[in-house]
Amino acid sequence: MTSHSKRYRTAKEKIEPGTRHEISGAVSLLKLLPQTSFDASVEVSMKLGIDPRKTDQMVRGTMVLPHGTGKQARVVVFADGGLAREAIDAGAIEAGADELIEKVSKGWMDFDVAIAVPQMMSKVGRLGRLLGPKGLMPSPKSGTVTEDVARAVKEFLAGKIEYRSDSGGNLHAPVGRLSFTDEQLEENIQAFTDHIRSVRPASAKGTFIRKVYLSSSMSPSIPLSLAAKG
Repeated sequence: MTSHSKRYRTAKEKIEPGTRHEISGAVSLLKLLPQTSFDASVEVSMKLGIDPRKTDQMVRGTMVLPHGTGKQARVVVFADGGLAREAIDAGAIEAGADELIEKVSKGWMDFDVAIAVPQMMSKVGRLGRLLGPKGLMPSPKSGTVTEDVARAVKEFLAGKIEYRSDSGGNLHAPVGRLSFTDEQLEENIQAFTDHIRSVRPASAKGTFIRKVYLSSSMSPSIPLSLAAKG
């Protein structure tokens, strides 16, 4: 049985069981909970009405939040020559071909996003066992396999996020930080939920977005009243 901190238990007491909140109310309540000493990230979690065993029902992609995530992403790019230089000029912390692949293969993972040009994927593929479990493997579906590396780097630095449903049909995504204004968080949350509705798999049956929760780092979850719109 997990033992929660006093701060967590105090916060949990402020959330009325069975009550689902509109976005604005949930954001206000989240900011009233006892907080950590750092600027906590804010996350939306969803339970989707999909069959995670079916590949055509996986929900995966990217989007740019209206106000970003509040975190400066560390981006690396697997490319060589001029494209590697373009990536660095756009803000990537590292860019390279064989030497970067070798560095990662030896355990260096100090980055949040990995981008690759298509012609590098045959080599990058052997990093799958390292990058895959951390959700860092470049993929065309997530916009991280592209020739336009400069644009991709700039988008992630501007607040572009990746999302992917897990084996239980759940989805988690950062939507800002507690230091954001209420309006910024509300707009980010609304944009994310609207986007997820727009990418509903054609084969998904019944209610698509079944449950939605809002939380911050180390806080209890606040239920949102969005499921009926799914």
